[in-house]
Amino acid sequence: MIIAFSVSPLGVGEEVGEYVADAVRVVRESGLPNRTDAMFTTIEGDWDEVMDVVKRAVAAVEARAPRVSLVLKADIRPGVTDGLTAKVATIERHLASGPSGD
Repeated sequence: MIIAFSVSPLGVGEEVGEYVADAVRVVRESGLPNRTDAMFTTIEGDWDEVMDVVKRAVAAVEARAPRVSLVLKADIRPGVTDGLTAKVATIERHLASGPSGD
């Protein structure tokens, strides 16, 4: 499965980067395939291992913030591996071939 999630501390002011970094550190140390962009961190693995990482990432932020917001989106597709890379490669292939119908 692939999960895109965002953990945000609430009640700590506008500068939240150091709190978010705590969550991303947990993800990167997990050893699971992952990437982080401006809005979400995406992680790939089986249900139990991915959800454990999300839970620990939330706990890392929760340890320093009075309240935490979690947004999570999952693509549950048994038997598929390397979806994190393959899905992007498919889009890039279509972009390289030009507009649909050409």
